[in-house]
Parts: sequence; structure tokens; C-alpha cells
Amino acid sequence: MFLFYCYEVITIKYSEELNTAISLAKKAGRKILKYYHAINAIKYKEDESPVTQADLAADNIIVNGLKTQFPSYGILSEESLKETDKKYLWVIDPLDGTKEFINKKGEFTVNIALTQNENPVLGVIYLPVKNEIYFAIKNNGAYYDDKKINVSDKKKISEMTLVKSRSHSDKRINLIEKDFKKVIKKGSSLKGCMIARGDADAYIRITPINIWDICAMDLIVCEAGGILTDLNGKRISPRDRLINGCIVSNNTIHDKILQRVKEID
Repeated sequence: MFLFYCYEVITIKYSEELNTAISLAKKAGRKILKYYHAINAIKYKEDESPVTQADLAADNIIVNGLKTQFPSYGILSEESLKETDKKYLWVIDPLDGTKEFINKKGEFTVNIALTQNENPVLGVIYLPVKNEIYFAIKNNGAYYDDKKINVSDKKKISEMTLVKSRSHSDKRINLIEKDFKKVIKKGSSLKGCMIARGDADAYIRITPINIWDICAMDLIVCEAGGILTDLNGKRISPRDRLINGCIVSNNTIHDKILQRVKEID
């Protein structure tokens, strides 16, 4: 049984991988919600980022499911495996937005991406609280549930909406905010999803970010017509696990936004 909503994407390449990723993301999401309203044991990793029982339980579901279905593929997961020397590599954040999860904000996601020779070819982002799914396959567009989505066509910063992190603040962002018409705070990969849907136009992250936080977002945004780069304007790669920061936009004036960031960096 296919999980696709649109008939035209059923027979394309990576359909089996996409069906599996969507199924596992939803299964992991259901497990996460069981922990959401319960008292959660919180631990802290070496980088002082939090990890909960929900993170680990979701990771176990996704990793075991992918290893069973695609044993020859590598897996790069935030919480467990780091097998990266494979042609096909799954890049996973089983619970993106752990701080939002802990603070009961609801803005946390399950992120699953697949890369081929370090290039993203599939991306899935699932929002458990609202049972919303975003997905994309390379060269086949981006989707929000049953609808194909596209970025906005705004071309002036003064008319754009900037979406910024709810949990990762930086004073330098405040210097750029005033250039935009509107600023919205959002957690997890939902920032990229807003841009892919055309509900926001740019996201700027000046502090370092891990590849599993943005790999699925990267393909979904790009397939919707947008772009994601590091702060130097370079495309991301799974071999670079820690990125120096990123800029996501609707791709109409990406270079101008990059230049503006460089001016205040």
C-alpha cells in the first residue's frame, strides 16, 4: 500500500524509500506523543543539548526500521549510528526541536532524509502534534500532505517575512530583523517548511547547525523552488556534520540576504 497522496508520484524512483520513511516517521511520532504529556527524564550531551527518552525511543524505531528494509544503506543519526561510507545514506533527526518538546511548545518534528553520493534525493518532515507531513523526492516537487507546495515570489526584503529560531537566539539577527516586514519565531524544521509553503520567505541561522537538522529541510525547500546554503553560499553535504550556519530563502534575492549577513558578521 502506497502512502503517496498524488497519483503521479507513485511510480517514480525512491517511492519505496519514501513510503518507508513516511511510515516510520509517523510511527516514531506516535511514540513521541506518548512521552509528550508524561514526566520525561532529560539528559544532556557533551554539547549541552538535551536528549530525552522520546528522542531515543523514536531513534530506535526509525533506525531499526530502515536497517531492516534497506540493509545496504548507511545511516547517520543524531542519537546513534554514524555509518557514512555508503553510496546511499539516511540522515536522521528522530526528534528535532527537543527544547520545544520539553517546553510543551508543540513545534517539534521527525526528520528523515536520504542522500545518494552526498546529494539529498528524499526528504520527510513530520509534525506529530498536528499529524502534518512534508515530503519531497528530487526532481518531483515538494508536498504538504496532499498538496504540492511552492515558495513565495517576493523579491524585496522589506516585503518579506523572516522566520527565526525560537530556541537559538543571536544578537546579530536582531540587526537584520528590522530589514524585514515581519518576523516570526518557530521551532525545529518547521522554519523551512514555512518557506517551502510560501508562508515565510527567509530563515537565517548564524550559529553552527548539524546536518541532521537541515538535510530533509534542504530538499523540501529546494523542490519547492527555494534554496538552502551555508553562510558562504555553498550547498550543504552530509560529510560536513556541523555546518557554520545556514540561510534558507525563496531564492529570489538569496545573494542579497547572504551579503547582508556578511555585513554584520
